[in-house]
Amino acid sequence: MIVYEASKGQFLSDNDDRDIEDVILGKYQYATGRRVAPSEMTAWKESLAYMSKVLRDPLIPDDMGVAVELHIPQSSKRIDISLTGRDADQSKKVVIVELKQWEKVRASTKDALVTTHLGKGQREVVHPSYQAWSYASLLEGFNEAVHTGDIGVQACAYLHNYERDGVIDSDHYAGYIEKAPLFLKGETERSQLRAFIKQHIKYGDPKVLYELVNGRIRPSKALSDSLAGLLKGNAEFILIDDQKEAYEHILAAGRSASATHPKVVIVEGGPGTGKTVLAINALVALTSAGLNCKYVSKNAAPRRVYESKLAGTMRRTQYSNLFVGSGGFIDTPANTFDVLIVDEAHRLNEKSGLYGNLGENQIKELVAAAKCTVFFIDEDQRVALSDIGTKEAIRGFGGGKGAELLEHELASQFRCSGSDGYIAWLDNTLDVRETANKTLADMSFDFRVFDTPSALHAAIEQKNSTNAARVVAGYCWPWTSKKSPQSFDIVIGSDYRRRWNLDVDGSLWIVAPHSINEVGCIHTCQGLEVEYIGVIIGPDLIVRNGEVVTVPEARDRHDKTLRGYKTQRKAAPERAKALADLIIKNTYRTLMTRGMKGCYIYCSDAETNEYFRSRISAA
Repeated sequence: MIVYEASKGQFLSDNDDRDIEDVILGKYQYATGRRVAPSEMTAWKESLAYMSKVLRDPLIPDDMGVAVELHIPQSSKRIDISLTGRDADQSKKVVIVELKQWEKVRASTKDALVTTHLGKGQREVVHPSYQAWSYASLLEGFNEAVHTGDIGVQACAYLHNYERDGVIDSDHYAGYIEKAPLFLKGETERSQLRAFIKQHIKYGDPKVLYELVNGRIRPSKALSDSLAGLLKGNAEFILIDDQKEAYEHILAAGRSASATHPKVVIVEGGPGTGKTVLAINALVALTSAGLNCKYVSKNAAPRRVYESKLAGTMRRTQYSNLFVGSGGFIDTPANTFDVLIVDEAHRLNEKSGLYGNLGENQIKELVAAAKCTVFFIDEDQRVALSDIGTKEAIRGFGGGKGAELLEHELASQFRCSGSDGYIAWLDNTLDVRETANKTLADMSFDFRVFDTPSALHAAIEQKNSTNAARVVAGYCWPWTSKKSPQSFDIVIGSDYRRRWNLDVDGSLWIVAPHSINEVGCIHTCQGLEVEYIGVIIGPDLIVRNGEVVTVPEARDRHDKTLRGYKTQRKAAPERAKALADLIIKNTYRTLMTRGMKGCYIYCSDAETNEYFRSRISAA
């Protein structure tokens, strides 16, 4: 998607004869349905005026393409300015320009970070050259025309209010400035930026912008498929913006923490914001630096999937001790580990052991066991009454140890076709929280509602050519086949009969080649992703007269996620109902955000099915 596109001639005309910020605003609101903050309007007005000065050069062709706010496929990121055409050799080119209104920064010892005034105070953020280069890398990763080399990409950053001071352009950032040149305030700098543009775009060609915007989208890389490369030190993923900021702070915390100066880091992010990618990257970097680190998760499925992907790519001794469960730190002496990286921290339990009777508190044990403990968390993915992982609890136990507390938030979206709008729509539709996203109109994410489970499963099977599509469901049907292998578990109507997750090794269900024939549950997919997810919404979530209603009693009696509900209901019925409501909604929210490209659903209740269909587009 693109907010504004024009030729250079039209862009200059819109600057001269119209208020360019109003033109952009109208197109932005039409494309996204979102409001724009006054600060962003001001940024458009000022920065685009400076870009118009840059482009007023007769040697920059009038028919060069100009795009504002170009959406990078499979991400939530937008490129400020994209200029397209052909170079002297007639090769197709795009020059991307990251615009900043900054006037001053302080250097940072961390890689690619600077400190500047943003919003209400000083923040450590990525250097503009790093940002421009990372966006170019994303474009290359996701756009087939760029990836194949049919369209060459050049990146730069333009800080039109910033006077050269030896800080923003210091040797510390030279490697990134070389990849994405930095142009600052003044006519000399503007002339240099003009020369950079003319070096790469000599001729206009409207087709180049069209090909860029409409190019085939490359499949996203799944973390599990890239894990071996990461552990071998390959740069499988480019960390961008808030990811890079959090990553550098994690490394700094891990390197500086000690028994006398412990540290606790909380990284909060919704589904698809790259929490696990960041966690694994940090694990690799800190381990490579000689620190004693482990990746910790309560859920066994991600650990088993990662280990299965690593088998045969490197010696087992190189990875077998890196991935561990959260229940193994009961008797660990204090500060045994340099760093513990705790993924899916919202799934932590109070006690450990098969019967939940060992230890005191998993959060407390993890904090005690390491000089630095990093918790990746999304409280909206707590899917069991026993899940006690909250930011408040982590802060409490960190404070009890006397640890320095650092917190970061991830917002960049890389699942669900990079659609922040889909997540907001889902939250609204499930009544998790009210948002402005009432429909899915104009969103690129592939969401469909099916009238039968058979049609849903068939559609997902068609998407499974690369073993990256699966069907999951809420736990509303008994696992009969566990004791009677010939029986079916999920039986709906007369023609849909399927079994639950692989009984042989359910933890590997999401990657097992024949599991497309089965139905997965929250435990075999949370923390993992596929290209397309099919979700069967059971009778535990229904809609009546437009209101989302949860029915805990509709869950199978063996469902462990609601274990203790009946007891809690007797003691405090309102609180128990609220908790169960949260768990059920979070479960379906989590299931419906496992897909990178699409989510297909079927609801066992007809009114609920129609409710979801009605929310796709405006009447």
